[in-house]
Amino acid sequence: MSCYIVSFQAKELETRQALRKMLQTYPGHCAIHNTCWAIVTDRKATEIRDHLKDVLLMGDRLFVVRSGTEGAWRNAAGGTAANEWLKKYL
Repeated sequence: MSCYIVSFQAKELETRQALRKMLQTYPGHCAIHNTCWAIVTDRKATEIRDHLKDVLLMGDRLFVVRSGTEGAWRNAAGGTAANEWLKKYL
């Protein structure tokens, strides 16, 4: 399993909510902030993109990248629990 960073920009609230709901279906998931999540999955970046793109509207943006070997952040959206999750999986 690998950890991926998924970032999105969507005009409609409904689209953002749908994306968040879809991201929560992955075996491991953590909101970094409202439109950026970390997920753990066996899928490849293109498969994740293809899974999420169906809810996007014209002009919405989606970025998926496998996380590297180093990370730094401040104030993840989920507080202490999110910080611990990110330390474990990033």
